[in-house]
Amino acid sequence: MPSGSGTVTRTAVVIPAGGVGARFGSRLPKQFMKLGRVPVVTATVRHFARQPGVTAIAVAAPEAHIARMRRALSAIGGRVPVAVVPGGPTRQDSVWLAMQALADDAQIIVVHDAVRPLITRRLIEAVVHAAVEWGAAICALPIAETVKRVRNDVVETTLDRSELWAVQTPQAFRAELLREAHEKARRDGVAGTDDAMLVERLGHPVRVVRGLVENVKITTPEDLRQARETRSR
Repeated sequence: MPSGSGTVTRTAVVIPAGGVGARFGSRLPKQFMKLGRVPVVTATVRHFARQPGVTAIAVAAPEAHIARMRRALSAIGGRVPVAVVPGGPTRQDSVWLAMQALADDAQIIVVHDAVRPLITRRLIEAVVHAAVEWGAAICALPIAETVKRVRNDVVETTLDRSELWAVQTPQAFRAELLREAHEKARRDGVAGTDDAMLVERLGHPVRVVRGLVENVKITTPEDLRQARETRSR
């Protein structure tokens, strides 16, 4: 991925895929469900394997499905090495474990959900370029609905939706910044809902890039159905 100086930014990619898909309601984790002719995780990782500047990919898989994950990713081939490691009990643990499989020469580390297979090259590039410039970047969409804070089934207040964004992945960070954020979170016993939250705890600004409506996270069978329809258009 070109940097501002015209050189290629060495980019490593972490794909947390350690979940077992309890909300999906299937014995087979959702990352292995088929999207077209390939598993969802294969479609996701393939985007990054073809991305200029990506030098390594690490995928954290459920420990019981390591062999299945390696088979799913073997079809990708190409120039980029893909490491598969056992994931942890949480997404944050899985990101941390996958980062340990990366070499220290990456300038930028991208984190992307295994079950967001409809990412585009253009959005990946936009997030990485923002991270090169700002140190940390995410993609997100402004929230269109009215949002209320509710306690015990009673509305407490209506939030200003002009300041609210729904966050997606990929998220990208200078490698040393992301490592520092995770190390501090582990020392402090903090669990974040995404990697940007851990970076925010360091006091570092996080740049927002507009995401894509199509960049859906597959959480339910209905999400998978919609992803299949979108992909077939």
